[in-house]
Amino acid sequence: MIQNSLKVIKRLSVILFSIAAVLYPAMVYYFLAVRNIPLRHFSVFIIAFALIAFFTVTSKKKSFLQGSLVLLAVGILCLITNSSIILKFYPLLMNVLMFSFFFSTLFIPPNMIFRFATMQDKSIKGSMGERKVEAYCKNVTLIWCGFFIINGSIAAWTIFSGSDILWSVYNGGISYVLIGLVFTGEFIIRKMTQKNIPKAIPISAFKNNSRPLASIICYEGIYSESKFKTWGDFLEGTAKLRIQIKNIDGEKWLLYCDDIWLFLLSFTALLQCKKEIVLSANTGSAFIEEIHSGAPVLTDNEEYFTKLKNIHYIPKLLNADIKTDSAENVPQISADNAAVIMYTSGSTGKPKEVRQRLTELENDNRFILSKWGEEVLKRKFISTAGQHHIYGLLFTVLLPFTAGVPFRRNRIDFPEELENFYDAQYTLVTVPAFLKRAVEINVQKKPCLNSPWIFSSGGVLDPKTAQKARDVFGFWPVEIYGSTETSGIAWRQSCNGLEWTIFDNVQLSVNQDGCLNIISPYIKEKEGFQTSDMAEILKDGRFLLKGRIDSVVKIEEKRISTVEMENRILQSGIVSDVCVIPIHDRRQYLAAAIVFNKNGKEQFYNLSKNDINNYWKKHLGQYFDNIVIPKKWRYLDALPLDSQGKKKKDDIMQLFNNEKKEM
Repeated sequence: MIQNSLKVIKRLSVILFSIAAVLYPAMVYYFLAVRNIPLRHFSVFIIAFALIAFFTVTSKKKSFLQGSLVLLAVGILCLITNSSIILKFYPLLMNVLMFSFFFSTLFIPPNMIFRFATMQDKSIKGSMGERKVEAYCKNVTLIWCGFFIINGSIAAWTIFSGSDILWSVYNGGISYVLIGLVFTGEFIIRKMTQKNIPKAIPISAFKNNSRPLASIICYEGIYSESKFKTWGDFLEGTAKLRIQIKNIDGEKWLLYCDDIWLFLLSFTALLQCKKEIVLSANTGSAFIEEIHSGAPVLTDNEEYFTKLKNIHYIPKLLNADIKTDSAENVPQISADNAAVIMYTSGSTGKPKEVRQRLTELENDNRFILSKWGEEVLKRKFISTAGQHHIYGLLFTVLLPFTAGVPFRRNRIDFPEELENFYDAQYTLVTVPAFLKRAVEINVQKKPCLNSPWIFSSGGVLDPKTAQKARDVFGFWPVEIYGSTETSGIAWRQSCNGLEWTIFDNVQLSVNQDGCLNIISPYIKEKEGFQTSDMAEILKDGRFLLKGRIDSVVKIEEKRISTVEMENRILQSGIVSDVCVIPIHDRRQYLAAAIVFNKNGKEQFYNLSKNDINNYWKKHLGQYFDNIVIPKKWRYLDALPLDSQGKKKKDDIMQLFNNEKKEM
């Protein structure tokens, strides 16, 4: 009861102080010039009112607190000097005070108007249009600074004009009319500007009218061929699939779709029907049967699932003669309740189930767009990453959809295809292994991609490959560090160093083994997620990766990182790819599979395998004890990779299983 009474008093104080500030010039003129109240009595009234305002107004209303202090100072000076001219300084001092507040925020951001805007609209912070809103608010802040200079100058002139009526009319009337005109003009311009500020529309929030029906969502081939799928096609396709999904029993659905457009339609329709979605990039029959459990399968590729029942072919469902109502309101998707299940190999190599909510996925995209939204909006999307992994799902499907940027319908499989994409500006979503092949193929050919932006994830990109990518494509790739369990947590461009910069909403620490512990909005566990990545956190908050704890093995009681061994081999300058793995026989030792680059092939042309092995023993002997140097070597044309460009270590190990040790 007492607390409620205090709140009422504070609110009344703010209202009374605001009214008094507006009526102040009229009050001074009326009480002193008309009613001839003694100046000292009026000064005491001013002091008392200022003290009441100061002690009752909430501390969050800093402008009112500081305004009451200015009023208090004016009252005290007037009482001491017994000069009425002191009272006239209050409007001038308030203009000076407001100017200092607004002007200082131009150098200590965020600017004042942006602060007001984000207090009123919480969605601005972290939005795709945040930077444009902040730039607009900065201009408005500058306008108000100019207004306070002009208004304060006129207020100063009225003090010494000798006319009490002029001072009272301007400061108590005309100045507020001018303030109203500035507010009105800014409001009109703001509404016009808002139309040009891009809005992010995630899958969980879109409506029929979220975008014009003719808006381009997807394209085939290259963008200039004009083979488009529009917002109208999206609404019709999801409606058709929705109708048919509702007629099929099953709460959990397995979705596998190579066509990214059909994937988007199916993914959206399943979520609208409140179905759990299972995604797997592994289409091996044994693995699919293991995770299938009789669930309905939605696919555009029937040959992968011939042994399964309850298969539904997406093109057939879309070609069915079903009438849809374009005016029908689309079902809302609950991001908190929408479940997407993916699989990761983790540190053991055995796939494990990872359940994600749509909330975390959309929060990840929200951050990416707040940081690089302006670059994303300039370009069309092309991708080499599969959408059945979290990185591909986020960057190939959800990110362009949310930003309203067209994406290519089919994934790029071969580096040679990139030479075709010179008709427009593109964002390339890719993985390190693809970039390695691309720069090797294209480094001596004509440049490809026109002013691109490149995202790379799924592994650490070798700085030399990043440099070559800069030479070939004109852009140094932005690497995203994360995993299926954590989503994105950090980024880097290795041209600026090997350090990783964490996302603004992420907290990092290292455990007793030196491995990263991650706390972020994308991780549901409050205690965070323990990774197998060893790292060193620097004083400025960035961090350096030092390999995986599962990459550290003991050879004759000596600890050695296979990642470090691989890096030393790459430092030779004659290798394009390498994989070092531990072999368990009568004792444990290392084995290495190597792919030579052009220089390496020339250097070892016509040399025996034994001579090549001896070269590596000598090279690595500069850094390691002889006991830990690999004992087995294989020289390949290419390492076996999965669809994400990650090395298939089981396949590589199989190369050594039936061979005798080479000592």
